[in-house]
Amino acid sequence: MIIRWIAAILVAVALLPGNAYAADKLTVLLDWFVNPDHGPLIVAKSGGYFERAGLDVTLVPPADPSAPPRLVAAGQADIAISYQPNLHLQHKEGLPLTRIGTLVETPLNSLVVLADGPIKSIADLKGKKVGFSVGGFEDALLGMMLETHGLKLADIELINVNFSLSPALISGQVDAVIGAFRNFELTQLALEKSKGLAFYPEEHGVPIYDELIFVAHKDAVGDDRLARFIGAIEAATVYLTNHPDAAWEMFIKAHPDLDDTLNKRAWYDTLPRFSKSPAALDEGRYARFAEFMRRQGLIDTVPPVADYATTVR
Repeated sequence: MIIRWIAAILVAVALLPGNAYAADKLTVLLDWFVNPDHGPLIVAKSGGYFERAGLDVTLVPPADPSAPPRLVAAGQADIAISYQPNLHLQHKEGLPLTRIGTLVETPLNSLVVLADGPIKSIADLKGKKVGFSVGGFEDALLGMMLETHGLKLADIELINVNFSLSPALISGQVDAVIGAFRNFELTQLALEKSKGLAFYPEEHGVPIYDELIFVAHKDAVGDDRLARFIGAIEAATVYLTNHPDAAWEMFIKAHPDLDDTLNKRAWYDTLPRFSKSPAALDEGRYARFAEFMRRQGLIDTVPPVADYATTVR
């Protein structure tokens, strides 16, 4: 009897959260290849934050950046990193997704020109060529920025440069690019000896939005793994905020191929943009941005925020 009692205790201990033998598996699909935007996830994994939360987290870079939310909607992964603007479009499509947390709480998108070029204000873009990578939302974003300066999309020439934003700008193929991430492209331009000048959407008529968010299947909201995941992300984010240098070393130890000037500068440029309270949901921000999306013709109606965004505790 005593032996059975001891065995039962050992089994119970093994099942406690944080025990290596009882870690719950969780698959997280990234939005892109690993980069400093994913700092809290890398620190949470390398620093043991996921392990202490009783999680065995697998981070998966996508072959197709548009696929992760759809794979989560299809039940083929637990969490995906996505973008708030995309979430509104995904909800319109009927995908059973909900926002469960925030990774980067400010816009990163920007309109960039060469600092020594002829474009000194957005109004100077009339008759000029603007490069873009992804149509739809970027068109709407640019349209609003132009509108605040008395212009329309018809006043410029849009050119699809795929993902070669900086090269297209440096080569003179275009006069400006929309969709440039301010924590990367500006540094990339500087490293190419071409200083950039950025115009920020939130300063030119576009409501502030969360750039990167965590989404999960609506039916999984009650899964306590999600709350533990967000809690670990919060702890890791506070750590890298307090110890940016040590966290950078942790990051490049996990991904030595990213130990270069561009990624190191991007690391420090991104730090202040990570959400320090990733579970928190600003319903007003989401409602305002949904209304912006509706006015731009990207969605038909403004649904209740609870239909596509929640918080897990």
